[in-house]
Amino acid sequence: MKLISVIVSVFNEEGGIRQFYKVTSEVLGGLSEERGLAYELLFINDGSMDRSGELLEEIRSGDPEHVSVISFSKNFGHEAAMTAGLDYASGDVLIFMDADLQHPPALIPDILSRLDEGYDIVNMVRTKNESAGFIRNVTSRAFYGLVNILSDMYMEPSASDFFAMDKKAAEVLRKDYREKVRFLRGYVQNIGFRKAVISYEAGERVAGRSHYSLKRLWKLSMDTIICFSDVPLKLGMYAGFLSALVGVLLIVYTLVTRGTAPGGYATIVIALCFMFAVLFVIIGIIGEYISVIFKEIKDRPIYIVSDMRLSGESREEDSDSGSGEG
Repeated sequence: MKLISVIVSVFNEEGGIRQFYKVTSEVLGGLSEERGLAYELLFINDGSMDRSGELLEEIRSGDPEHVSVISFSKNFGHEAAMTAGLDYASGDVLIFMDADLQHPPALIPDILSRLDEGYDIVNMVRTKNESAGFIRNVTSRAFYGLVNILSDMYMEPSASDFFAMDKKAAEVLRKDYREKVRFLRGYVQNIGFRKAVISYEAGERVAGRSHYSLKRLWKLSMDTIICFSDVPLKLGMYAGFLSALVGVLLIVYTLVTRGTAPGGYATIVIALCFMFAVLFVIIGIIGEYISVIFKEIKDRPIYIVSDMRLSGESREEDSDSGSGEG
């Protein structure tokens, strides 16, 4: 019997977690009856500071056969939560979703149908997300365009953290993609295999608000570009050529206007400001890459599991380092 693992990252979702479970379990229960599929709902409690942990325990107590809950020792972030789900899921098919119902559970049958057609990965691409607002929608499109320009990887525009894969693709990600600075959505695009795309409109957030501030989105964007592209490191060479060209033009300008132009104070100031601006930008870019290297060298765990209750089990397991060390 094919097992479907639905992996759900949870951080401060007390207002909507019951509704998410109700809707998703109805869809999965229907698939179980119609197609004879087994399923598990694997919730990753990413250090929630509200009642999300208590509610997940209540949900698991009511449905221990299908619901698993893994709790982190603190908030490690969405990427770490999805990685833990990847590590602990035992399904033949893995489906990654958020707990706010913006990723419609009603599309799970369509996802399974595409995988049954022989595809290994299904990318879910947003066509509309009104709750994100105009600025975030524009910056999101710009982000995907920039990543595609700078890297040799093609990322589906508006691809989301709602995606699915078979066991073969999941095993590659488990074993070979263990960076500390992570972008799982990008890895899914990067590993090859046969991919299908399903378009969807993001649903209304059932409760709460987005946990991605502009600062966190900026950090995620920078980490993604650094993980998948070395083009920014080459900007120093391009800037050097540009600076040399500007220097030559300034020499020509100075020779042509000699005797008629004032002392050239403004020209010198502008040239110095330009050169220093280029220099500091390059130093900043190098610093970002060094920061990523520093995190990888420290080799700290991606996440730490403090409590784990898996479907079909009644025992509680503790871990000091989780599976995030690999």
